[in-house]
Parts: sequence; C-alpha cells; structure tokens
Amino acid sequence: MKQYFVTGTDTEVGKTYVTCQLLTAATRLNKKALGYKPVSAGCDLINHEWVNEDAANIQKANSIQLPISEINPIALKPPIAPHIAASEENVVLSDDKIMQGLAHLQSYQPDLLLMEGAGGWRLPLNIPSRGTALAATQSRFMSDVVSAIGMEVILVVGMRLGCLNHALLTAEAIRQDGLTIAGWVANDITGNMSRYSDNLASLKTLLPEPLLAEIPFQQAPKDEALNFALEQLC
Repeated sequence: MKQYFVTGTDTEVGKTYVTCQLLTAATRLNKKALGYKPVSAGCDLINHEWVNEDAANIQKANSIQLPISEINPIALKPPIAPHIAASEENVVLSDDKIMQGLAHLQSYQPDLLLMEGAGGWRLPLNIPSRGTALAATQSRFMSDVVSAIGMEVILVVGMRLGCLNHALLTAEAIRQDGLTIAGWVANDITGNMSRYSDNLASLKTLLPEPLLAEIPFQQAPKDEALNFALEQLC
C-alpha cells in the first residue's frame, strides 16, 4: 500500500480535485484506491446527515464505496476554520480520532490511500486560550499528525500570483518537519495568471521534487498526465 497526505499552498487551491483525479485514475488502472478527509468544515444536511461537499466528492471517486462517516469522521457544520468550528460545537479534534479513521481505511488494504488535509500545511487543530502559559508550544496542527504518521506528502500548488512564495515556504516547512515531498501538482485555478509558463518554469527550478502533473484551468488533466503521476507515486 502506498499512502500520501495531500496538502496545498492555501485553501481553495484544488486539493480535493487533485485527490479525486488521482483516485479515479488509479481505479481506471485497476488499483484499489481510497481517499480520506479526516477533518472538514462546512456541511449541508443531506438525508438527515451532515455532509461536506469535498468529502462527498472523495467518496464518489473511491474505488470502494464506503459510508461518508468513514471518509470524513469529523464533519463540522460552519464553513470556518476547523478549530473554531470545533470549539463552537464542543468537538475535540484529537490525533487519536484522525489516526483511528486512517487505520480503519488501511484495513481495506488499498493500493493507494490519499489523506487530504484542510486549508494549508499548518492547519490548527487545537489552540489553547489566549494567555495560557506556553500556548504557542501547546498548540496542535494537522502537520503534527502527519509527522507522527511519517506520511509522504503531495503538494498542490494553486497557480496564481504569489504562488512562488507560498509553494517555497510550504515545501520548506514540510521538509523541516522531517517529511518527504513525493511531488507537486501545478493546478491552474484562475485561467488568467500573468506569465503562467514563466512561473511554472521557476517552480520547476526552485522545487527539487518532481512535478507530478499539470492541471489546466477548468479542464480535466489528460489520462497520460495522471498515469505519469501514478507511476511516480505507485
């Protein structure tokens, strides 16, 4: 089994889209593929169940159909920062619950397991009240969970103005946390980025990790591109 954590240079850069594309491509190649979104914020009430749209898309892309609660065990209602939503709902964002959900999906023995984060790399899970002694050092982040697991990372770069800085800082933080970046995906999220090709070339030069795939604006990537990405990952 190959497993990776999918993170992004920011929120709304296409993590879920990339995750679903990779899962669908793996299924097309007769691989058993599962996606996992342990924490989400922003849900709609569907058939008496609170459902996050990103988690629902991952559920559809999985080669094994599972209940949404297994794909997304922590589903918070308001579309705000998860640690704030959790505080409002009296929910504890615990490492144990995230890891238990991961272990459950691992028990299905997929060929490929993708665990998608929320927001960017340093997503807060728990921040002690302001004024608490050593509050900063006692804070807990999703990146801490990924580090504890030792999972390799796929970085989704939202191609827009500022992405060079965001990509380099995120990659630097991942490496400093002692983790390996398996590769990165360039996702064109605006369709009108000035000097797109030049910026992509700069990222290829500045990021030593391989470019797994390039996703055009509002177009599905070519099968060949996704097959190449899966060859690198699997």
